[in-house]
Amino acid sequence: MAVIVIDHPLIQHKLTYIRDKNTGSKDFREMVKEVAMLMAYEVTRDLPLQDVEIETPVAKTKAKMISGKKLGIIPILRAGIGMVDGILQLIPAAKVGHVGLYRDPETLKPVEYYSKLPADVHERELIVVDPMLATGGSAVAAIDVLKAKGATNIKLVNLIASPEGIAEVEKYHPDINIYVAAVDEKLNEHGYIVPGLGDAGDRLFGTK
Repeated sequence: MAVIVIDHPLIQHKLTYIRDKNTGSKDFREMVKEVAMLMAYEVTRDLPLQDVEIETPVAKTKAKMISGKKLGIIPILRAGIGMVDGILQLIPAAKVGHVGLYRDPETLKPVEYYSKLPADVHERELIVVDPMLATGGSAVAAIDVLKAKGATNIKLVNLIASPEGIAEVEKYHPDINIYVAAVDEKLNEHGYIVPGLGDAGDRLFGTK
C-alpha cells in the first residue's frame, strides 16, 4: 500500500479555507469540489494511453488518447457526494456508484444502509471518495462491499486522513493506494480528526 500526499499549493491553499470553521456551506461545497478535481489529476496519472491519428489544421499527426479504460467513482454517503462533481468534470464518462454507511455514535463502527453499483463494477478502475479518513471503518467497509462484487482495481481518495485511519485500511486492504491532501495529527476521543475540519457531511449540507 502507498499513501500519496498531494501537496500542490492550490490544493493546500483551498484546504485551509475548507478547514476554517468560519467558511459557510456554500463556499465549503465549492472548495471541496475544486480540491477533488485538482486531486483527480494525480489520481488518474497512470491511466493508459493509446496512439491515434488525427488531422490538425496544418497536417496529419499521431497523438495520445486515453485507451478506453473504464472508470467508476464511488462516493461513501453522504459526505463523499461532495467530491463527485469535481472528478466528473475531468472524467465525465465515468459511472457513479454509491455506498451508504453511517458511523454508530456509540461503537464508532460503520453500518451499511445502501449500495448501488454499476453492473460491470468488476471491470472498472474504481475511485472511492470520502472527504475524511478518520477511524478507517467506513473506508474498509466500503472496500469490502466493492471486493465482494468482484472489484479488484480500487483507489481511495480523501481530503484529510488520520494515521489511525490509514493504519486501519492498510490492515484490511494492503493492496489499496490512498490519495490524500493532508495527513493530520490524530483522532480525538470522539473519533474526529485533529485538527481536521469537523463533520464534513454537516458542513457540506448545512445540517448542523
